[in-house]
Amino acid sequence: MNNKNNDREKTVLIIGAGIAGLSAGCYAQMNGYRSQIFELHDLPGGLCTAWERKEYVFDGCIHYLFGSGEGQPFNQVWQELGAVQGRRVIDHDEFMRVADLSGNVLIAYCDPDRLETHMKELSPADQDLIEDFATGVQQFTTFDMSALQAKPKALMGPEDWRAFGMKMLPFVAPLAKWGLVSAQDFAGRFKDPFLKRAIPHLFAWPEIPMMAGLSLLAYMHTKNAGFPAGGSLEFARALERRYLELGGVIHYKAQVEKILTDGDRAVGVRLYNDEVHRGEVVISAADGRGTIFDMLGGQYANRKIKRLYDGHMSIHSQVQVSLGVNRDLSAEPHWVTYLLDEPLTIAGEEHYEIGVKHYCFDPSLAPAGKSALVIMLRSNYAYWQRIYGRRLYDTEQLQVADIVLGFLEKLYPGIQEQVEVEDVATPLSYERYTGNWLGSTCGWLLTKETMTMMIQGMDKTLPGLEDFYLAGQWVEPGGSVPLAAASGRNVIQMICHTDNRQFVTSLP
Repeated sequence: MNNKNNDREKTVLIIGAGIAGLSAGCYAQMNGYRSQIFELHDLPGGLCTAWERKEYVFDGCIHYLFGSGEGQPFNQVWQELGAVQGRRVIDHDEFMRVADLSGNVLIAYCDPDRLETHMKELSPADQDLIEDFATGVQQFTTFDMSALQAKPKALMGPEDWRAFGMKMLPFVAPLAKWGLVSAQDFAGRFKDPFLKRAIPHLFAWPEIPMMAGLSLLAYMHTKNAGFPAGGSLEFARALERRYLELGGVIHYKAQVEKILTDGDRAVGVRLYNDEVHRGEVVISAADGRGTIFDMLGGQYANRKIKRLYDGHMSIHSQVQVSLGVNRDLSAEPHWVTYLLDEPLTIAGEEHYEIGVKHYCFDPSLAPAGKSALVIMLRSNYAYWQRIYGRRLYDTEQLQVADIVLGFLEKLYPGIQEQVEVEDVATPLSYERYTGNWLGSTCGWLLTKETMTMMIQGMDKTLPGLEDFYLAGQWVEPGGSVPLAAASGRNVIQMICHTDNRQFVTSLP
């Protein structure tokens, strides 16, 4: 029997039309497999999404896109997926600002020289630390982060590891220095009280490893981490178009209830409407916990997997308050985190910092002269789950919006009267539309603890179950959009390897 021809008849069933699922579908089609995607929502993208409210588009995902620069790390994957061709990319000179209410401002300039000068003006006493910081950004401008995801670790032979080692060799010292130091840890070394307080919030959350923050500024400096015009949903739709053009099939509003097995093999899926679909391979690019413990009934969860999902790992759940404002904020910094002297109690939690971001840099997201404004706040899933389904839930959403608006009024007097649209998404909103455990927005939060997991790679198979693979944020700590795309790509590489076939790619 000709294995190659036989493998071409294989049907691959993919759960989830997020970035990982769409990526897996595209590469499955490129490699001659027949594939179908089953998505519980009626839109592609999963967490890579946006939502329209009247004339406004509120973005819910991409702040920056690694791989936006032609010829730079990750860009080839986006080329293969048809995501960047003809798409305008918006680059920023600064990532964000952190400001206190006394007038102190730390600006995360992407240019390391400009960043160094600025920080030394804020604190000459911290000169040595600041120079280290700026040097770190400079070092990572040539770091190929995509090399970590170019090939599944399980498929790497001696030659692959040798080539990988040579590529990483110049970065051994920077990785060792910055990989296991969080922003919070680094901030603690500063003498200046403002920098000590501001730096933990410079890259959105205090637990983030400094390596990730340095790489972000470095890629923004080299114009490889811009914002794709049109926002996250339009970006996801580009992958959807690519998949459909390659001959793939997407079933929307088709939530998978069970992954069907026969002995030790995955053989299909059953939907909640009792439809059964059979295939030779099943890939879950859906919620990790729901896949392992609900769709598969926990049958293939060993001690290590159970430990992953026992609640001790860091997960990011949030409330996003989105506002459509009849006011032009384009002259204001696009993203500022404000440090508060007195906390604001929002959804049962005290917040000492509030991040405010407007999207005036992309005129397609709001009418001319108006602004789409977003405030993201870490929030406890259990708080919202306790009141869900009662009138209190709606009341609490309104109260959150009112508190945020009261704060914004102090920054932009008169803005309360200019608000035309209010929208509040809670952790339960994310859970409802994506199925993500605890309403997580990125799977495992990237911390210095999970950084090691990301570098080493997580298993994309389950013990005792053949013809089944996991893709997406629950096997890629940090859960970023490029990692999700690489995850889907890697799974198809693994399937091709199992079938003794050469993995191939193509461009639109």
